[in-house]
Amino acid sequence: MGKAQGRKSIFITGAASGMGRETALLFAGKGWFVGGFDVQAEALNALAAEIGADNCIVRRLDVTDREDYKAAIAAFAAATDGKMDMLYNNAGIGRGGPFADQPFEDVLAVVQVNFIGVLIGIHLSVPLLKATPGSMCFTTSSSSATFGMPGIAVYSATKHAVKGLTEALSIEFKAYGIRVADVLPGLIDTPIIPREAVAAAASDGMFRLIPPIEVAKVVWEAYHSDKLHWYVPPELIELDKSATLEPEKTRDSLATGTIFSLLKEQADAAK
Repeated sequence: MGKAQGRKSIFITGAASGMGRETALLFAGKGWFVGGFDVQAEALNALAAEIGADNCIVRRLDVTDREDYKAAIAAFAAATDGKMDMLYNNAGIGRGGPFADQPFEDVLAVVQVNFIGVLIGIHLSVPLLKATPGSMCFTTSSSSATFGMPGIAVYSATKHAVKGLTEALSIEFKAYGIRVADVLPGLIDTPIIPREAVAAAASDGMFRLIPPIEVAKVVWEAYHSDKLHWYVPPELIELDKSATLEPEKTRDSLATGTIFSLLKEQADAAK
């Protein structure tokens, strides 16, 4: 028997910090075996020390490298006897600013990590998920997948792609007994959020600053549910509804908001 000793297991990308780290700690605390993967090796080692070496496997992983991902899946499978109760595609990067001014290398990097990395992870994990009764494929989308957000256009586009992929696979994977869902977080206090955005965050409302543990709690709840989309905070669903029913109104509202004003200032300064 592998290192997991028959325990339920979760494979988490982006596990070294933020939502991924909090999810790893929460699931470990509930008796699960945790696979923690990230590009931040030192932070992963700190996570392993906190969880306990017998309760996890950690490994550096570049989610955009399919061969590296294969090796990570193989290491996890060896520890869990070929099972995976939950895949949590959480790794992501954010590089914002006016699209016209972004270096194209940044554009491609966001697409590679936030979407291609998700595709690789799911594609390689299907055999383990199929071999595990009641398994779930779960991915971090974003509140920016409700309507394309100015200033983070490419990030927003990748999260729309994740949301669409989740919906399609939630139907396809029913044939294998695999549940598929995602979380659409708002403004979560993680390293991916610029510190100036954290400092300027509202104290209430749907874009208030939220600690990452709240997303981890949703990941746990999602495993025990058949719900498709999870919003953190829950009132973000209203933005999703309005963006679908009244896209022009949503567009015009965003075009008079703070984010647009900041982008216009940046564009004017660049002239």
